[in-house]
Amino acid sequence: MKDESIAKKVVDRMFNNDPFSQWLGIERLEDGAGCSVLKMTIRKDMLNGFDIAHGGITYSLADSALAFASNGHGRMAVSVETSISHTESLKEGDVITAVAEEKSLSNKIGVYHITITNQENKTVALFKGTVYRTGKDWEV
Repeated sequence: MKDESIAKKVVDRMFNNDPFSQWLGIERLEDGAGCSVLKMTIRKDMLNGFDIAHGGITYSLADSALAFASNGHGRMAVSVETSISHTESLKEGDVITAVAEEKSLSNKIGVYHITITNQENKTVALFKGTVYRTGKDWEV
C-alpha cells in the first residue's frame, strides 16, 4: 500500500474521532506521510477580548497539522514539545492555511515545521513540533 493511501486512512480515522478539530472547521487539503495541509476560517466565537483570533486557534490548527503529518507514516506519534510564534493578528473571516513539513525523522523522533498563512499568503504564525514515535502501528 502506498504511503499516501496509508496516510489518508490514518488521518481519516484520527479526524473522524477528533471533535475539536471538527469544531475548528478544519478542511483537509492534503494528507501525506510527513506532510499535512489544513485550512479553516476564523469565526466570531474564536476571537478574544481584543477582537482578534485567540492565539490558541492558530496553535490548535498547527497542532492538528503536526498530528496528521507525523502519524501519516502509519506509526502512532505523540507530541513531546511544541512552540509557536504569532507574527500577525487575525480577524473574523480570515482564512488560514497550515502547511506541515517534516524536517527530521528517525526511528523514535520526528521534527516538523508548520507555517500558517492567511488568505493573502502572508505568514501569520510559525510553529515547531517534536513528536515521539511509538512502536505501535495504526490499524487501518
